[in-house]
Amino acid sequence: MDAVNLFTHPTLSHTSNTEMRQNRFVDELDLAPKLAVLKALAADEHVTRVAVRVGLPQPTVSRWIAELGEQLGAPLLVKTGRRVRLTRAGRLLAEAATRSLSALEPGLRELEEELDPEKGRVVLGFLHMLGRSVVPELVRGFRAEHPHVRFGLIQNARYTVVDKLLQGEIDLALVAPPPEEPEVESVVIFEQELIVVAPVSHRLASREAVRLADLVDEDLILLEHGYGLRQITDDMFAKAGLTPRIAFESQEIETVRGLVAAGLGVAILTHAESTPPPGLRELPLTPRSARVFGLAWLRDHPLPPAVRAFRDHAFRTHGVQR
Repeated sequence: MDAVNLFTHPTLSHTSNTEMRQNRFVDELDLAPKLAVLKALAADEHVTRVAVRVGLPQPTVSRWIAELGEQLGAPLLVKTGRRVRLTRAGRLLAEAATRSLSALEPGLRELEEELDPEKGRVVLGFLHMLGRSVVPELVRGFRAEHPHVRFGLIQNARYTVVDKLLQGEIDLALVAPPPEEPEVESVVIFEQELIVVAPVSHRLASREAVRLADLVDEDLILLEHGYGLRQITDDMFAKAGLTPRIAFESQEIETVRGLVAAGLGVAILTHAESTPPPGLRELPLTPRSARVFGLAWLRDHPLPPAVRAFRDHAFRTHGVQR
């Protein structure tokens, strides 16, 4: 409800300009419970019964309505024997209160569901590649225990998912590597071994394992900057003091595999979830390297019960102890 419109309603035009200016500063937090009481009085013009219904002492109900009338500059009730009757100003204000409070009811129901671990909503952001099996398995296991919890699923590149988490647009982010921003907390959910993918005709294809140094003189096919796997690959070469020869950059892992299968270079990827394209050889890296996936949330942002329950489920069922 717009307090300024309420306090300058034409029916209250007999109040002085000074009173009207003062009325504009009525505390809205103080006004709300009084309006709820006025709404109840409009339905049952009996102060004692209304007091019982709203759970307040009868003197408090009387005082609140009297104070509200004084603040607005017009009486809201008149006594008629043992009952009360709303004045015209009281009826107009009660009608406005009914409309305003009715508008709040859907939001309050939604808030109640949000705070209910069995009926809340979880907004999860994750990498595109996790939509095939990892996230569906997580959600399926959780919904078996919490069938009424709703989900919003946001898929994108790592940098976009992390940005949405920092902006408060999502509750949880499942990305690799886990965010390192100071305002974020995370737990490791799972790891994927990193491998070298090469054409079967490549000189490295016959090896049992490949060292990072073996790739320096090879045409390397990578994801673009901003993707988690690209960050991991860049960090690996930087820590080893090596500079890769980058031939192609792509936005999709399957495109990278296709370019390798076409004989255009080699790549550092994870094992294919389905059957890889023919003509490829997957070779382990030595020493072993892994892509670490973390489930992240804002450190100082209280999580709704349903979100907290899903986070705990993910760690309990998929968490990696490190």
